[in-house]
Amino acid sequence: MISHKETRTVRYPAELMYAVVSDVEKYPEFLPWVVALRVLSRSENGLTAEMAVGYGALRERYTSDVTLDPIRNRIDVVQTEGPFKTLENHWQFTPKDEGCEVDFSIRFEFRSRLLHGAASHAFEKVMLKMTDAFEARAAQLCRSNS
Repeated sequence: MISHKETRTVRYPAELMYAVVSDVEKYPEFLPWVVALRVLSRSENGLTAEMAVGYGALRERYTSDVTLDPIRNRIDVVQTEGPFKTLENHWQFTPKDEGCEVDFSIRFEFRSRLLHGAASHAFEKVMLKMTDAFEARAAQLCRSNS
């Protein structure tokens, strides 16, 4: 099982960071490894989405349930179908000073030992850059709205 957890303070409000991460349909525009994404269904507190990701020669497609809690500024994601034995990530945005604290964690393990060995290093590199990509997107949206 590969896991990563980080906490960082950003200069953007919790509501903006929550909006950026919860707007999954925009992921192909700013996450370089997201090849395609489509929302399969929506509910009052979440959605189910199919995402195609690519890194180097590796290409995978998986479906996840995304639980959205705008009151608590929390997003939880769990794979429901795909190549992972486990894939889950969690986001929490807490107002702090002029911005917010971003807590991000992810755990994943491929079903195939061979694929896990071959791809885990690449996926780990990608996942370590997730918070950076979302923060850069928030910066872009702030510049666009100025």
